[in-house]
Amino acid sequence: MSSGTEHAPTAGEYIGHHLTHLTSTGHKQTAVIDWSVINLDTVFWSLAMGFLGLFLLMRAARSATSGVPGRFQAAVEILVEMVETQSKAIVHGDRSFIAPVALTVFMWVLFMNAMDFLPVDLLPNIATWIAVQFFGADPHHVYQRVVPTADLNGTLGMSIGVLLLCLYYNIKIKGLGGWIHELFTAPFGSHPLLYPINFAMQMIEFAAKTVSHGMRLFGNMYAGELVFMLIALLGSTATIAGFLGHVVVGSIWAIFHILIVVLQAFIFMMLTLVYIGQAHEAH
Repeated sequence: MSSGTEHAPTAGEYIGHHLTHLTSTGHKQTAVIDWSVINLDTVFWSLAMGFLGLFLLMRAARSATSGVPGRFQAAVEILVEMVETQSKAIVHGDRSFIAPVALTVFMWVLFMNAMDFLPVDLLPNIATWIAVQFFGADPHHVYQRVVPTADLNGTLGMSIGVLLLCLYYNIKIKGLGGWIHELFTAPFGSHPLLYPINFAMQMIEFAAKTVSHGMRLFGNMYAGELVFMLIALLGSTATIAGFLGHVVVGSIWAIFHILIVVLQAFIFMMLTLVYIGQAHEAH
C-alpha cells in the first residue's frame, strides 16, 4: 500500500531522471565529462550497436551474389559505393583500410543515433523492471540512457580515436622526422623564431578538430533527445489535447529527426575522412 507521500514526478524530475546515466559507481554523474566513472549504459549500447552493424555488414558480404542482388544486398552495395566514392575524392593514397573504417564509422554512428527513435520510456522501464525484480533495486535510482551519441563522453571518445588515426597516418606517410619537422615549420615557415608559434598552432588545430568533431555530434543528438522527452511529457497531461499533441508533434519530429540521424552520421564520417586525408598531405 502506498504511504501517501509518493507523487508523480514533475517535468524537471522526469527529464532529470532520463538524463542520468547508469554509472560504474552507482552514483549520479554531476559533470558532463567525468573520467573517474564509466557510463555503463553508453558503453553497453555503443558495443551493441557496433556489433549489430558488423553483423549486418558480414551478413551482406557472405550472402553477396554476382547475379541480380536482393534489396538488402543492393542497399549495402549503394552504401559501400557511396563511402568508396567519398574516400577516393578526399584521401589520396592507399584506402584499403581507410574506406572500411569510414563505412564502419557511418554504420556505427547511424545505429547509435537511431536509438533515439525508440519510445523514451521503453528501455528505461525494462531496465527498471529487471533491476527491481532480480536485484531488488529502488526503482527511483535505476537509470538508463540509450542514445550513446547523446553522451559527450562517447562522442569525444570516438573523436579521440579519429585523432589517434590521424597521428598514425601523419607518422606513416611523412615519417616521424618529417612529421616533427612539419609541426615546427608549418604553417608560417621554417624560421627558428617561428618554431614555437607553428608548434602552438598545430596543437591548437589538433585539439580544435578533435573537440569540435565530438561536440557537433553530441550537441545535435542531445538536443534531439531533449525534444523527444518534452514531447513525451505532452502525453502525461491526461488530456485529449495532450495525447493528440503527443502523437502529432511526436510523429512530425520523428520524421524530421530521420534526416538529423542520417545527416549527423554522414557528417561524422566525412570529417573522419577529411582529417585522415589531411594527414596524407604535406605542407
